Amino acid sequence: MLDAFSRKVVGWALENHLTATLALGALEMALRDRDIVPGGLIHHTDQGVQYACGDYIARLEAAGIQPSMSRPGCRYDNAMAESFMKTLKAEEVNATTYQDINHARSAIGEFIENIYNRHRLHSALDYRSPMEFELATLTAAKTTTSVNLQP
Repeated sequence: MLDAFSRKVVGWALENHLTATLALGALEMALRDRDIVPGGLIHHTDQGVQYACGDYIARLEAAGIQPSMSRPGCRYDNAMAESFMKTLKAEEVNATTYQDINHARSAIGEFIENIYNRHRLHSALDYRSPMEFELATLTAAKTTTSVNLQP
């Protein structure tokens, strides 16, 4: 699960199945680690059944998140996620032989948290990492709100 503003991976899960519980696990991670303003967030996915199931939609609604889905067969609607998956495969998955699913989960988690989110530079973020971009944005927002505008 990516934050479209910062390109940061905010939720992910890895299992040996593709059911709604997998998608819900990634969603719960994202909700746990982010401050969500009800009605202020759109959650965009492809049309996978795991994102359209009742439990998933109910969890989004409970958090005040508006669901959005790609058009059928239009990979460009989800280009940011597709780009991330390409990067994950090229820079981690295809370069590693995993011993088992636990090893894969650990190595992929390490890549996401310590390489992709903290160090990998993005041209869309003015060649900063997602963490650096978020920190700079937060710092700028605090500075802007604390400035005394009276003459």
